Amino acid sequence: MLKIGDIEIKNQVVLAPMAGVCNSAFRLTVKEFGAGLVCAEMVSDKGIVLKNEKTMNMLYIDECEKPLSLQIFGGEKKTLVEAARFVDKNTNADIIDINMGCPVPKITKCDAGAKWLLDPDKIYEMVSAVVEAVEKPVTVKMRMGWDDDHIFAVKNAQAVERAGGKAVALHGRTRVQMYEGKANWDIIREVKQSINIPLIGNGDVQTPQDAKRMLEETGCDGVMIGRAALGNPWMIYRTVQYLETGKLMDEPTVREKMDVCILHLDRLIALKDEYIAVREMRKHAAWYLKGVRGNARVRNAINECNSRDELVGLLNSLAEVEEEVIVG
Repeated sequence: MLKIGDIEIKNQVVLAPMAGVCNSAFRLTVKEFGAGLVCAEMVSDKGIVLKNEKTMNMLYIDECEKPLSLQIFGGEKKTLVEAARFVDKNTNADIIDINMGCPVPKITKCDAGAKWLLDPDKIYEMVSAVVEAVEKPVTVKMRMGWDDDHIFAVKNAQAVERAGGKAVALHGRTRVQMYEGKANWDIIREVKQSINIPLIGNGDVQTPQDAKRMLEETGCDGVMIGRAALGNPWMIYRTVQYLETGKLMDEPTVREKMDVCILHLDRLIALKDEYIAVREMRKHAAWYLKGVRGNARVRNAINECNSRDELVGLLNSLAEVEEEVIVG
């Protein structure tokens, strides 16, 4: 079991907060596949403070998703604290997470996201201010550094702990690497040995075996899975089962993939209107189709879909073709 502050998490598997992906429809689907903790996509502190309608909608949490960590980002102490206080008092999130890892220029140029990684003193100042302002546990997701010449992961994690943070999630890449190259698990181990609060490792966990190896090699308390779960919530289920029982569960059938894709679609439609949901679901459907025979033809057609019936029809047709091949 993983424990963050007073929040007990039933296993060591955590869904990463991914921008443009981790809305309630996706999180709920992943939660049902066994994730111990799911993390919401990052939300702008200024958007919360200004009560921006789109931002407010991003704060929705289904009770079935809990425990859930809601991530905020910003570069100014006043607005970050005000946003954290709003999340603390007005949402049913269990944990407030601060983003210190986003590498995107439009975020870093505002002194937010990965820009924090250059200044351990700022990390201490900002995290301590948020901790003092809220009752929920505060955590931080960070990268190991800005670039190869500025890797302050140990100092940064220690600053989080001194400030009262209850856990750190560490992605073993620098900001300059973005999502390329190999994640450095050695730095995850080094940080784990330097702090007493839980450390969740992130980076290059593509299989259940990778998750087990990360836990064993770094000593981290949990594993965070991001891109490997896109269109593949079975990665979460199979990892939980492998860590708990040592058994490697079968990959899903095409029919199982399509059925869950349709479930995900319907949840997205319930969250947004059909037109918006279907267009947003196109990228998810492409992820669900990964590795499925004949997916290129169907994927091109999916990119033209504007209604649920069109999209569901295409998904079902792909499953039916696969079933005919198996029976034949």
